[in-house]
Amino acid sequence: MAKKTKMGGTPVPLGGGMSDKLANRKQKMGGNPQGADDGEGGLLIDGYRRQSKKPAFRPNGDLPEDVQKQLGGYMANGSVIDRAEGTTGTSIFDPVLCELMYTWFCPPSGLILDPFAGGSVRGIVAAVLGRYYVGLDLRPEQVEENRTQAERITPDNIPAWLVGNSLKLPEFVSDEVDFVFSCPPYYDLEIYSDDSDDLSTYETYEQFIEDYRAIIAHSLSLLKDNRFACFVVGDIRDKKGFYRCFVRDTINAFQDCGALLYNDAVLITAVGSLPIRVGRQFGAGRKLGKGHQNVLVFCKGDPKAATEAVGEIEIWEPEDTATMHESDRPD
Repeated sequence: MAKKTKMGGTPVPLGGGMSDKLANRKQKMGGNPQGADDGEGGLLIDGYRRQSKKPAFRPNGDLPEDVQKQLGGYMANGSVIDRAEGTTGTSIFDPVLCELMYTWFCPPSGLILDPFAGGSVRGIVAAVLGRYYVGLDLRPEQVEENRTQAERITPDNIPAWLVGNSLKLPEFVSDEVDFVFSCPPYYDLEIYSDDSDDLSTYETYEQFIEDYRAIIAHSLSLLKDNRFACFVVGDIRDKKGFYRCFVRDTINAFQDCGALLYNDAVLITAVGSLPIRVGRQFGAGRKLGKGHQNVLVFCKGDPKAATEAVGEIEIWEPEDTATMHESDRPD
């Protein structure tokens, strides 16, 4: 048995890959912090399950193996497979992070806007949780695959994936939205396509940031007042090894549009081969490795009003410490 408390709870560890699975992806600079060479990546949700005693996101029904892998290892019965046993070769956005962000920062039945849609995870988790989702992606083949998966998993609430350039976002979306949630391309860290409109193909970081800022501005223009927005980002290095300060540039872009930084969480990504790679690069150039990404939550308007719009949340806690995992016991 467990008890419920409202508007509280202990922060929990999250993990897993943070960018979407793509059928054809060209890896550059070793991929993102949870890249293709990090074969030990798994979904670190045990702490979340123990803390909450409430099942984390799980799709219903018998799912094909390819769909299970696309959702980061979730099985139909709610168990989790080790992605080291069946790695996809690409990084996958973490469905547990989606669940938490939607539950904590998006109103029930709210509309979510994703200007960098990529794979199906963010849309499918939104649909399972009773939210509505619209996402844009440049690649028709990716959108078609997303829709195919959603028809099998959430046939009664299929997310709206649209083929289009988010620089023209107002031409595709006219409704106001309740939450903006995305993981943008990290400039040239991963090349997603050969489309000249794809931000990951831009020749200069300055050009990338200019259009990136425009997409953020379009997204926030559609966000209702007194609502939250969240981007998951990590920093990247230039060809000389210096950080570009992409996290800072993202914060500036939001705040210049009137959405102020409200939360900055750190998502610890699976380590995998990071120690090996760090050993080489540290010896050659004293570069430290990164094993985290920033979960940046912004608020457009009054955070108290935005919180009221989301409504109360329930945190499930065990009735006594006897049911807790050893690592979770209080000292």
